[in-house]
Amino acid sequence: MKKTVHYFKDLKADSTKQVLSLIRERAAMGDISKIVIASTSGNAASAALEELGGEFKLVIVPHQFDFSERDSNRFPEQLVCRLKEKGHSVHFGTMLFHTDKLFSNNAPAVAADFLRTFGEGTKVSIEIALMSCDAGLVSQNELIIAAAGTGRGLDTALVLSPGSSQNLKKLKISEIICKPHFGTDTA
Repeated sequence: MKKTVHYFKDLKADSTKQVLSLIRERAAMGDISKIVIASTSGNAASAALEELGGEFKLVIVPHQFDFSERDSNRFPEQLVCRLKEKGHSVHFGTMLFHTDKLFSNNAPAVAADFLRTFGEGTKVSIEIALMSCDAGLVSQNELIIAAAGTGRGLDTALVLSPGSSQNLKKLKISEIICKPHFGTDTA
């Protein structure tokens, strides 16, 4: 089997439209019905709804409540309603790699730092796949696409079989659709 991986060299550019196009191309192969998207402010979710929402089931995963703003979230409530009206899901679950304070150990931070060696988008894509599986929004018995990014927008998309946080061994990354390229000049 031969597959192509798209690498983004400019980490400051917003690659969301291109990532969504690559996701559409891969999902059109017929074995993917759900696409899990990380979206903090709603921009990536809005773009995914416009580009993919008519053909695929979207699971949008914003930051959990109280992550950066006490008792609130930056994700627009109107967008939550719009997504749900169109049959998609929005999940504000506990961000699994940010639970050091809850469990009084640094295992989640160590796992997160290791996954970041592949890029922030890879870490977040795996995290949102786990969160979505924990919430029952995706099954451990299906292939999904999970997409996230570095700072703003999307720059990473993975094809994977999700696992739950109770069954991590079940999570398997099948393909890398796209991710940032880290050369010797990358900080």
